[in-house]
Amino acid sequence: MDSLILADLVTDLPDAVRMQRLTHTLQQRFSSDAVGVLKLDEGSLRLVGAAGLAHDALGRRFKVAEHPRFATILSRREPTWFEPGSMLPDPYDGLLDDRRGAPLPVHDCLGMSLYVQGKLWGALTLDALKTGTFDEDTRREVQRYGLLLETAIRVTMLEKENRALRQLGAGGVHETQFLDETEIIGQSEAIAQLLHELDVVADSDLPVLLLGETGVGKELFARRVHRNSRRRNKPMIHVNCAALPESLAESELFGHVKGAFSGATQDRMGRFEAAQGGTLFLDEVGELPLSVQAKLLRALQNGEIQRLGTDKSIKTDVRIIAATNRELKRHTMEGSFRADLYHRLSVYPVPIPPLRERDRDVLLIAGHFLEFNRARLGIRGLRLSYAAEQAMLAYPWPGNVRELEHVISRAALKLLSRGASRDQILTVPAELLDLDLPTTTPLGRGNHSFGHPMVEDRSNIAGGERAVTTAYPPALRSALEQFERERIQEALRLSDQNWARAARLLEIDSSNLHKRARKLGLKTAAEP
Repeated sequence: MDSLILADLVTDLPDAVRMQRLTHTLQQRFSSDAVGVLKLDEGSLRLVGAAGLAHDALGRRFKVAEHPRFATILSRREPTWFEPGSMLPDPYDGLLDDRRGAPLPVHDCLGMSLYVQGKLWGALTLDALKTGTFDEDTRREVQRYGLLLETAIRVTMLEKENRALRQLGAGGVHETQFLDETEIIGQSEAIAQLLHELDVVADSDLPVLLLGETGVGKELFARRVHRNSRRRNKPMIHVNCAALPESLAESELFGHVKGAFSGATQDRMGRFEAAQGGTLFLDEVGELPLSVQAKLLRALQNGEIQRLGTDKSIKTDVRIIAATNRELKRHTMEGSFRADLYHRLSVYPVPIPPLRERDRDVLLIAGHFLEFNRARLGIRGLRLSYAAEQAMLAYPWPGNVRELEHVISRAALKLLSRGASRDQILTVPAELLDLDLPTTTPLGRGNHSFGHPMVEDRSNIAGGERAVTTAYPPALRSALEQFERERIQEALRLSDQNWARAARLLEIDSSNLHKRARKLGLKTAAEP
């Protein structure tokens, strides 16, 4: 096990990959059912690596002040073991499942604080469903492995600093964080590519136009661009263009002098001056009236503004980030948005993917809102049923992250209104989500139809995998399985029995192909 960890330390791996490999190595070494590596950020712990925990756990933020077990772990340098009968509530209650799918509130729990360069960095947690798993020898061994983990974290931080140096050259080094920002939650390929693109463009002073549907969180992405820019030590000023009345828009943007209009009793700076040296975020810029668009264009072209009521010019130095849910290019053709302003704002357009295109990110973000509502409502534990997870994966989320937030909050309140006790671990069933799913919607973006009743089969759980079957009629299910079996065999024949190439032909992940093949009774590459 030591050699595996040391090999990862000297191998160039992405941050998330290295951390996941380490957590799985620790899970095997200590016979743990769940392992978590948590980073401390402004009083909250967030999982940056996990094995054996519910998928939504990676999106949760655990406030240390609300979780005495985490507070105890962080207060000590040596490992901390909690007896199975400990009265301190477990933050992972409901996030580990037993083989019947029921939440398990009592298990063997061991934790250790992690330090990097002498500063408290976070914590390592190990949980086992069998009590007595972590004896005295194990606790001493965990302390040794904790030192290796701290080294791995430091190596990752150094690699990020070196990458930043290579990218920025003589332009200075950005403040580095482990596994990037805490606000933007997601691990999908779509979001990873987007964040990389934003980090690259952030170092320029180019205007950025964020394009995306309502509720995708455009402001969060704008703040990331500002934080990673050379203007990060200057203010970022947010202007909600949709809320600016035409009569007051000029004063809000450019300011006014005393007596400029009725009610102007003193000089007042506008948003451009407030953002001097920093970033001006024009949210919903497509809602600006044409008359205000013309004045905004002049300010951007000339790099100067005039307060309302005076001819005196004021030089400005601001970086513009604009956002809209409108198709501005079409609006320029229709004449409702100035083409010259559009070209000035869209020097670097960035489409924000809707939630339905972010794969399983919906479960991570749901975890964030579940933990928020658990704390807000004083609930011991709040989790999703497996059917609820599948319904959320199948739903198209027209309102995106904002709609997801409301769905989770509403479901938690409904649980309580129907008599659920705050002292219990509460499970949100699919029906309380009130998601309008047609019967033809593929459940979980797979081959399961939401029109059929779902039956959870947990008899094949291994390493946290939960197998689910659909209640198809036996003859139809047999025909579907035979079709899958034939397609896999054909792909293997075309690939000369190379499973990786076969997976690419079938357009699925290689590990999922092995799992499906085993379930269909086919021998995998690792079997004789």
